[in-house]
Amino acid sequence: MQLIHPVAFYRPYTSAAGGWGSAHSVMRMLWREQSLFKTPAALFQQNKPKGFACVSCAWAKPGDPHALEFCENGAKATAWELTSLKTGPGFFDQHTVSELRDWDDYELEQHGRLTAPLRYDPETDRYRSTTWEDAFAAIGAGLKTLKPDEVVFYASGRASLETSFMYQLFARAYGTNNLPDSSNMCHESTSVGLQESIGVPVGTVTLADFEHTDCIFFFGQNVGSNSPRMLHPLQDARKRHVPIITFNPLRERGLERFVNPQSPRQMIGPDSTVISTQYHQVSIGGDTAAVMGIAKALLEMDRLAVQRGEKPVLDHDFIAEHTDGVDAFLADVERHPWVELERRSGLSRSALEAAAVVYARSERVMVIYGMGMTQHRHGVENVQMLVNLLLLRGNIGKPGAGICPVRGHSNVQGQRTVGITEDPAKVPKEKIESLFGFKVPERKGRATVDTCEGMLDGSVKGFISLGGNFIRAVPDTDRMEPAWAGLALNVQIATKLNRSHLLPGASAWLLPCLGRIEQDVQDGVEQVYTTEDSTGCVHVWQGRAAPASDQLRSETAIIAGIAQATLDGSERVPWDAWRGDAALIRAAIASVYPEMFHDMETRMWEPGGFHRPLPAARREWKTDTGKARFKVPQGLDEDDDVSPGLDARAVIQLMTLRSNDQFNTTVYGYDDRFRGVHGTRRVVFMNRNDVVRLGHAPGDWVTLRTAVEPEVLREVGPLQIIAYDIPEGCAAAYYPECNPLVPLWHHAERSKVPAAKSVPVTVQAALPDARAKDRALRASDHLI
Repeated sequence: MQLIHPVAFYRPYTSAAGGWGSAHSVMRMLWREQSLFKTPAALFQQNKPKGFACVSCAWAKPGDPHALEFCENGAKATAWELTSLKTGPGFFDQHTVSELRDWDDYELEQHGRLTAPLRYDPETDRYRSTTWEDAFAAIGAGLKTLKPDEVVFYASGRASLETSFMYQLFARAYGTNNLPDSSNMCHESTSVGLQESIGVPVGTVTLADFEHTDCIFFFGQNVGSNSPRMLHPLQDARKRHVPIITFNPLRERGLERFVNPQSPRQMIGPDSTVISTQYHQVSIGGDTAAVMGIAKALLEMDRLAVQRGEKPVLDHDFIAEHTDGVDAFLADVERHPWVELERRSGLSRSALEAAAVVYARSERVMVIYGMGMTQHRHGVENVQMLVNLLLLRGNIGKPGAGICPVRGHSNVQGQRTVGITEDPAKVPKEKIESLFGFKVPERKGRATVDTCEGMLDGSVKGFISLGGNFIRAVPDTDRMEPAWAGLALNVQIATKLNRSHLLPGASAWLLPCLGRIEQDVQDGVEQVYTTEDSTGCVHVWQGRAAPASDQLRSETAIIAGIAQATLDGSERVPWDAWRGDAALIRAAIASVYPEMFHDMETRMWEPGGFHRPLPAARREWKTDTGKARFKVPQGLDEDDDVSPGLDARAVIQLMTLRSNDQFNTTVYGYDDRFRGVHGTRRVVFMNRNDVVRLGHAPGDWVTLRTAVEPEVLREVGPLQIIAYDIPEGCAAAYYPECNPLVPLWHHAERSKVPAAKSVPVTVQAALPDARAKDRALRASDHLI
């Protein structure tokens, strides 16, 4: 197979998002998972009343759902979970753990569902079958030998509100606040930034706002791959001629054109919906400068309007009544000349003025953003700059307006709501202590970066994972993987095999749980659970499919089993009763969080669920000053500590990204249809001018090396160059393969979110080694 030239893998995609391309991709997935009959039946119940919540993203579920309320990635996630493929104990008789470490992420998970509890046998380097009783007893004994602050309780964002509430109670009853979660790696910048600016750590937009908005701004969010169901309200908005203005380094197909798979007219005809009416390819790290430019244009327009006796552009009444800090912010806007804003953003003054003009003409404006804003050194300030933009025209606290962070995993926001946090100040400790009879630890626990530092220095000795693939999600992978050998205890609650399971430490346990789509029957009673979506709406759901194995246990049952084997029983937590009846857990949640979850058992059945209180949406500001706050950024460079500067033109700013055939660390296949890549993930997207000036050619094999901290070698390769439409000085490559390039210390200030959207790298010539060739050949074998 020819591996030297990208023509073998790269075919530019010219169709719209959705449409037949989406349908064909889903069918290939169903065939591969051997679930051609089981999955389609389940999809009719996905995101429906009395059905199951999507395993994939956290986008909102409407009260009046479409006939098919799922997207391409949601269908793939369902097929992935309902696969007929199995990874039973016999699989590990054939493969050692060391051997499996040479497998790709796709190959590991593609082998199928875990079917029985397993323990690691260091003598044979294999996982062996065990019983649940033996597993709980051994894990409990292991936890008793460790100090509470030596153990980390990680949560991926998959688990229900009920499971998450149990999990954080177990950790705190054990004696630690070490509760890192996937928010630490994505939207912690949102939680910090929004709390300071508007008094809530979550967005203010609901699905109803899409019906009233008259302008939408997008920043750093690839809706076509990461939350495709959002394309439906976007399409409806465009039918009302709502302008959508996008800022993103790459031109993502889902933000350009969309064919609705539920529209026979669009499916059989040439029509598609244009999504973005303006598309600005901002330089990586240039978002703050771009927003500053829009604000500068608004300020100049406002001055001119006042001089002419016309209606002001800025909402001076709102600013005076509801905000503070505007004078300092506007002074900062004034001090930055246009030439600087253009250079830092990579956009022209006319482009930024065009966006400002549309914003000024619109009365109800929403800002939607993703990790392209949060995963920078100044990610918190990025979020606050978006708030500043909205506050200038009073666009928070009225229908059709507000801030909308798009969360990733399906309950990553909800688990925070019920106590998954390393900060004890963010939980109602007095209520927990009075209700459950134990003292909440006062010491702040470890977030994700802190956990990684603890593994490197040996202070973390135990790790429990409620879902996820932690070692592949975190930065600095090549330094982190050897550190896992120092773990005394490694407990993984999972549905499929992944990389984190293959770094066992001294004692490792693999505990297979029910998937969200599968029926959970406890003591003869079918259970229902809840999750919170990106818009702060809580939904009830119920698994419908038969379990993949009769040995699987629910996540609540697994947590209850470990807790009972570990704790001395002095805590007043009815673990076994909660295992058998999730309604009892919801009653406890309502007791601890009455403002949000009062009457939860009734309200969760409302069509579309119920919303948590959002004071900022009512213009009630729970900030230090009681007002919404304009925040002044430290500067325009979102990653100033690693900025290459004008004298280092060999340095490229790299952003990591996900493919169309992927959700978080789960890789569904080797295609990225929208970007035209087929059969491989070993590519780097570069501007053609950068390719040539750095002495390379499209199709060349190269190695990427991190361009800071030279005493630590961080490199990934060989990767094949694809000349792509991306701003000069910028590059993109896939996550999690490029996580080794991200230094652990390279994270957002205050939120500690890994700054994976701007990593300084150099591009070195390389040849594809035997392992790269082998992987590429295996990848091609999986194409259909």
